[in-house]
Amino acid sequence: MAAAPEVKSAGPDIRANAISTIVLGFAADPMARWAWPDPSVYLGTMPRFVNALGGRAFEHGTAYITEGARAVALWLPPGVEPDEAEMGAIMEQTKRPEIAEDIGAVMKGMAEHHPLEPHWYLPFIAADPTWFGQGLGTLLMKHALRRCDEEGIAAYLESSNPRNISLYERHGFKITGRIQSGSSPVLTPMLRPAS
Repeated sequence: MAAAPEVKSAGPDIRANAISTIVLGFAADPMARWAWPDPSVYLGTMPRFVNALGGRAFEHGTAYITEGARAVALWLPPGVEPDEAEMGAIMEQTKRPEIAEDIGAVMKGMAEHHPLEPHWYLPFIAADPTWFGQGLGTLLMKHALRRCDEEGIAAYLESSNPRNISLYERHGFKITGRIQSGSSPVLTPMLRPAS
């Protein structure tokens, strides 16, 4: 009988591999591909965007991976924010004029729905598509939520793919709103209250 996969913190030595796993896992994500439908633009931009939105997890020991970085979750601890200046620069450099206004509205909606109370923020959780359906996302989620529960702190995320909402709901997240503008897909903010 095989041992259960282990979850560990990703060090700087495997940061690039972990980010690559997220890029692969989001290759068919509705929001990411709406923003960057051209494959070359997506592959060139998404690693930078992942790093800007969730990369600070690596600095805080809260970038969690399973063996071989087959699945990755980037959690930002309470008080740690994404690199908004870099995110803005990326969006400015890669924006398509026909969706620029909608992207601005989606980013504004993300800011408006973000909880004011201290919380853990999950900007990204993904598996290499080769490993989809192996329970790695659940393993990563349980690992991080144990810490949230020990600390008595809420957890927050925005689901960019409606297929993932049931996974988050199984882990105690509740839908708190709806972010959508013009041609954009729906982004679903979800909060798991402190226990």
